Parts: sequence; C-alpha cells; structure tokens
Amino acid sequence: MTARTSARPLAGLPVALAFAATLLLAALPAGAGIVASKHNLSASGPGTVKAASETQVCVFCHISHNASPSEPLWNRRARTGGYTPYTSSTAKAASGQPDGASLDCLSCHDGTIALGDLRSRSQVTTMAGGVTTMPAGHSNLGTDLSDDHPVSILYNAALATTRGELADPATLTAKVRLDAGGKLQCTSCHDAHDDTNGKFLVMPNTASALCQTCHQPAQWSTSSHKLSTATWNGVGTSPWPHTSGTTVAANGCENCHRPHSAGGRKWLLNDAKEEDNCNHCHNGNVAAKNIKAEFAKASAHPVATTTGVHDAAEPTVSQTRHVECADCHNPHAAKSGSAGALPGSLTGVRGVTIGGTAVEPATAEYQLCFRCHGDSPGKPAAHIPRQIVQTNTRLEFSTSNPSYHPVAGAGKGTSVPDLKAPWTTASIIKCSDCHSNDAGPGAGGIGPDGPHGSKYAPLLERQYLTADFTTESAGAYALCYKCHDRNILLNSSTSVSSTVHRKHVVSIRTPCSACHDPHGISSTQGNATNNSRLINWDISIVKRNSAGLLKWERTSAGHGRCYMNCHNDNHNPETY
Repeated sequence: MTARTSARPLAGLPVALAFAATLLLAALPAGAGIVASKHNLSASGPGTVKAASETQVCVFCHISHNASPSEPLWNRRARTGGYTPYTSSTAKAASGQPDGASLDCLSCHDGTIALGDLRSRSQVTTMAGGVTTMPAGHSNLGTDLSDDHPVSILYNAALATTRGELADPATLTAKVRLDAGGKLQCTSCHDAHDDTNGKFLVMPNTASALCQTCHQPAQWSTSSHKLSTATWNGVGTSPWPHTSGTTVAANGCENCHRPHSAGGRKWLLNDAKEEDNCNHCHNGNVAAKNIKAEFAKASAHPVATTTGVHDAAEPTVSQTRHVECADCHNPHAAKSGSAGALPGSLTGVRGVTIGGTAVEPATAEYQLCFRCHGDSPGKPAAHIPRQIVQTNTRLEFSTSNPSYHPVAGAGKGTSVPDLKAPWTTASIIKCSDCHSNDAGPGAGGIGPDGPHGSKYAPLLERQYLTADFTTESAGAYALCYKCHDRNILLNSSTSVSSTVHRKHVVSIRTPCSACHDPHGISSTQGNATNNSRLINWDISIVKRNSAGLLKWERTSAGHGRCYMNCHNDNHNPETY
C-alpha cells in the first residue's frame, strides 16, 4: 500500500482512526508519507528498525482511545526519570525538562523505552532482529541532551530581545512553528509524518535555510561561511560528514555546528576541540590556504594547548590564558577583502582600546591583540630581559609614552631619515606588520597572512637576531630593515645616527635589541630623557658601569651619552 494509491482503511485500526489516517496519508505528496519512511515501524517498513510481524503503522505512536497525552492520541509511555538539558554560558532561555511533543518523541529516541511498548497492547510488540530499544546511533539521543539543540523552551519576544540575533516569534507561522504554549519543540524542526526533506525536517536546510528561520546572526549575510562556493578537494577526511551540501555556502551553519550529538556541547559544535571545527576546512582541502599547518611552526599561537577553556561569554580582557581561532575571528562575520581599517577576516571581533576600554566591534587590529596581550593576567614572560620589564602591550604602545612604535598613533620622532617609502613619521603600523607568517605575503611569500605561525620567534614575519656578537647582515635584522633603510642606517656619511649604529651593530657586533625595545617604554616606568628612541637595555648584554650606573641620557637631537658597561668597555659616560 502507498500513501496515494489505496483508500482502504489501515488493517487492524478502529474504523474512525483508520479513515482519518488514510485521508492524512492521501493528502501527502508521493513518497512523503510515513508508510515509505523510517517512522513506519510495522513489518512492512522500509527501515532496518521494524516489527517482526505487526502490520499496523500508526499504532506505534497513536491510539484512538485512552491516549496519554490525549493530544496527539499518544500510544507510548513516557520516561519516568529526568534528562540532562542543554546548557551554555550564552543561553538566555531556561532549558528545563522536555515536555509536550518533545517528550513524546523521546519515548523512542532516548533509547530507554522498548519500541514495542505500546499502551494499547498487553504485551510488548516484538521487533525484528532482536531489537528492543532504539539502536545506538544518531537517532538515539540518550537521556543526556546537553549535546542537542534545546527543546521545550519558551520562545517569546522577551527571549528574542534578550538573546539577540533571533527572529521575532510572531513571524514563525510557516513551516517552522512553536507549539500552542509558545514553546520550541522537536516538532518545530521535524515533521514525523513527512520525510520529503530528509531527517524529517519541516523544510530543506540547504544553506541553513531552516536554521536561519530562527537564528539570524549579525553580518552573516555577507560572511564567507554563508557565501563561499569552495568545495572539498577529496583529500583526507570529509569536512562535512553529517551534511549533504557540497560547498561551504550549501552547508552554512553546519560547517561548524551540529544540532544533535554535537562534539562541542556548549555551542553545538561539530568537534569538542575548538580548533578542529576550523581545521576541517582550513587545512588546505577546502579553503585555499592551509592555516592548520602554520600552528605546527616553531613559533605559533598555541591553539592546541587548551581545550574547553575558551568561552564565548568570557570577558573582553581574557582572564585565563588560552587562544582559539574564535578568540581572533568571528566565524559568523569573517569574510574576504577588507572591513574598513581591518581585514575582512577580523570583521565583528571584540577589542580593547589603547585607553583600556572594551569595544565591539574593534576598529583597529591592535585592539584585538590587547584582549590577551594587554591587561590580561598570565601573559608570557618577556622575550628579552630588560632594564624596564613590561609585558602589557597596551601600556607599551600608549601615545603618552616617551617612545613607542606607532601602532596606536603616530610616533614622536619628527626626524627619522632612514625610513623607507612609503613610511613616514606620520605613519601608523599594525601589530601584524612585524608579527606574521614568515612565508606570507608580507614576507613576499604565498602562504596565509596573519600571526598564526612563523619559524621566527616570537611569531615574527622576518628574522630578528638578538644574540650578542651577531654578525650584521641584511638577513640578521631583516625585520628592522623592512622599514628602516639599511644603507642609510649604517653607511650615511652625514648622519650621526649612522655613525653610532655602524660602530655598534657592524664593528662590535651588538644586536639592535641590546639598546632598543621595539614595542615601547611605558610612561609609568620611563621618561623622555632616558627612554626616548626606544632605549631600554638588554641587561643580559649591558651591565652597570664602574660607578654602578646604567642609563642613557638624551642631550639634544641626535646626541646623547651612555652610563654602562658593554663588552667590558666602561662608559662613564660615553658621549656622541
């Protein structure tokens, strides 16, 4: 019998119920009815889970008399114990115990009640193959629902306003509907009688059309994860094992999320390890660049060091040291191209201003970096032992400092003759001008851009040697020479600066870092007399002089004097 060709009442059903069921089946499109779906648990069912001999179809869910609950004439028993509901730090709805239609669905799908345990039967109906309860697999949700989309939640206007990025519940009048009490239930997304769209969905979820009926993330409409036509190249493991889409755009939300049996429970992510949700595509097999490989370099952001520490609701200033892809990128907003002063990949991220105020979205790259490298506790130790130690980059780059590299504002120096074009004393630089991929476009390579990994520590785009007695070369201090003209800096016959640098860097092989601290010197620790021109000694090289002094004094433009001992040369003072 098919849903469209037979008007005969279903065998064994009371006449009234059989007639109603027949009308329902006849009204469905060809192939859409329950008879041809896995929800036909009778012996004639097409699935592997079915009865040994029972011929009735509707009886596995419905009964005409003594139903519990009376709507929808339910013929199954409910679990007496409770369930572990979905929870997350960003959830705004109270997610309690399942009720209504969701509890009905769970009478099969929690795997605790025999599929043949029907109220209308005095004995449990025998299932084929020795099956009793729902077999293990994605259809068996278990009693722990913390890895499943929340159900039985009151979805009202207050929730939509509080949570944000949710559709007005008044608009849910088409395929996706709330129950009579205004609650979101399994039946909001699934129609148990119609498998036309697969997985008994009420509508196709291509490009996450079903998800977006309720979920409407800001800037999603222009994001790469919505628009990209990139496909999997067939290498390695499929990045989309539970979806049918063949492009990033076609999979939409499900590139990263899974509504049932999610590996990353708190936000229904595909994988428990946060970075794995990105790596499936950003390993060069879908996205054009292999970013995953960058994290294996000698110096890299340690995304694999921690799991489960990142929290979408954590403070803007990170309080527990960790880094995940989502700390720097907003996957609902990230896109190619640019977004104002930021690259498109940083669209919609949070940040901290140079004054220490949280801002969303960030408007400058350094604001994002300050989330972890500013006022956060647990920062890494200083890379070089300095006379003045400071690891708070927000303080190092403050424009009130005696000196700083011009990240948050133009520098204080009005005469820097060795700057390469197009750089001028009015220029602003980005953190990633120095900290980036050694094989990326900034270094003349074709690798991915950004500070994911580098062979040069600490995550530098180019080589910057800091050991004493380093022989000067274009490669030894390539990072400095990216902006500062090596020839003018070392060989100009008219520059006092050139004479001093040539003597120290070339003749006696003192590294740039022995004298200069490239980030800057905080105004709370240094002053313009001793710490302009980024002077902050590397105390593993520079020692106190015979008088116990260790300082540099600026005497006039381009002139100063040093009180210290370097390479056993006592300066008390040395002037230039």
